[in-house]
Amino acid sequence: MQQVDKTVVFESGHEEYAVPIESVISIEKVPSIQPIPHLPLYMKGVVKVRDELIPVIDFEYVLYNKSLSNLDEARLLVIQTKFLAVGFLVKDAKEIISVPEQSLRQVGLVAYSKTKYFSAVANLDNRLVTIIDPEVLVSSLDGMKEIQEFMMSYTAE
Repeated sequence: MQQVDKTVVFESGHEEYAVPIESVISIEKVPSIQPIPHLPLYMKGVVKVRDELIPVIDFEYVLYNKSLSNLDEARLLVIQTKFLAVGFLVKDAKEIISVPEQSLRQVGLVAYSKTKYFSAVANLDNRLVTIIDPEVLVSSLDGMKEIQEFMMSYTAE
């Protein structure tokens, strides 16, 4: 189970999710997204954040197969993975919380091939927060390897 201390909690669908704070570069209002044809459906396009080109992953689409509709209220979590920075388009970035180790529960869902990125569920006083491993999520998405290779070659120029 992934060691988690502080996390950034965000909303997608009607549920709360979290990523370790060490992975989060910034939380942004959603800038204008430049769509790129023929990308996978979960990929909204690219945005420029602090002079860096960031691919935008629609987290709602990854989880629920439907696009996030209200971008005015949405937030972009800029996440650093091993190979590149990506933006998670989420309904709302809510708070930063400490997650006590004793509240983490391993879920059998990580054994299912399509949800390996769920590393644990934080069983807090009055809520459940699903912890996401951004490295596993990004590496598990179809087509992401090619996008990583392109972004690496683009930034090398």
